[in-house]
Amino acid sequence: MTSPRLRLAPLYLAGFTTAFGAHGIAAALGAESEDIGWTLLAFGFTLALYDLAEVLLKPLFGALSDRVGVRPVIVGGLLAFSVFSVVGAVAPGMIALVIARFGQGAAASAFSPASSAAVARLVDDSSRGRYFGRYGSWKSLGYALGPLLGAVLVVWGGMPALFWALAVLGVAAAAWVGFAVPEVPVLPRKRVTLVDLGRELIAPGFLVPTLVLAATTGALAVAVGFLPLLGRQIGLGTVGSMAIVTVLAVVSSVIQPLVGAANDRGRISVRLGAVGGLGLIAAGIGLVAAVDHPVSLVVAAVLVGAGVGAATPVAFSHLAASTPPERMGRTMGSAELGRELGDAGGPLVAGAVATASVPGVGLAVVAALTLGAGGLALIGLRRP
Repeated sequence: MTSPRLRLAPLYLAGFTTAFGAHGIAAALGAESEDIGWTLLAFGFTLALYDLAEVLLKPLFGALSDRVGVRPVIVGGLLAFSVFSVVGAVAPGMIALVIARFGQGAAASAFSPASSAAVARLVDDSSRGRYFGRYGSWKSLGYALGPLLGAVLVVWGGMPALFWALAVLGVAAAAWVGFAVPEVPVLPRKRVTLVDLGRELIAPGFLVPTLVLAATTGALAVAVGFLPLLGRQIGLGTVGSMAIVTVLAVVSSVIQPLVGAANDRGRISVRLGAVGGLGLIAAGIGLVAAVDHPVSLVVAAVLVGAGVGAATPVAFSHLAASTPPERMGRTMGSAELGRELGDAGGPLVAGAVATASVPGVGLAVVAALTLGAGGLALIGLRRP
């Protein structure tokens, strides 16, 4: 029997693929928007299509993975991701880009929650935090390297080169998953009514870790957007501003497996990891809200990266431990929906408040909301 590390490695690549697809294409579209001739409204709508598809479809595909198995959903989603990437590579015009972007998001809605469910099903309780940490680490690398790799590919061969690279990546990941990830048996499920579903969604074992994930993702989205903006305003330039986000992502990638393994050994509790992580994130965002200096931006990137790295694996591990295996896919899909709402809501809150006042006030509000989520986690999190 192969080791868990070899069985799960293709799932790490799937996580990297969805993150790379989201941020790599978004950054490239921003760089190419003038050549394509979009209005700001059309540009914003196209950027949002990926996340919109995920919000609409992740719970559905998560439930489907419970019914037919996680491996077929992951492989099918990755292959569909490649197909829509080919559409973006070969078909000219804005309509084709819109179709490709929405299709990629819909495909990611299939293989992303199914991959999380597969990680939960393929490891035991004693190592779940460690492997969720590694899965999250690879997603963080995708978020960090996506804009950089996307920029290199676009400079080399234009937008088609980036779409072709994503198509090849999707096919390679699908083949690896089909070859190396074992079949996860479909378990008998009881009939679920809308009342039952409502009870599941408001149960503390689901609601609290999902709140932690949503708050973490929302604050991360704010940091990724505002740290480069503030960096350019104080004269760091484009390269220096991008380097700050890279620092954040690298710190998060390093911390997640370490915290996950420490949680497995009982050295870091779920409550400490989640509450401490949200506290670090709030401290980092609050720092840049109060102090406008290059050093404060770097320190904030380290704090936010460490906070994301601490909170994410313990929240996923707690969520998996609180969920019966027969509905793991549905739960992970719903939790991923919470993350997507946080990803959209965090920048929206920060931007709205900053527009009505100044950027520092918008960041301070996000820091306060993150602290509030930490307070709720302190009350609601229990080891299952």
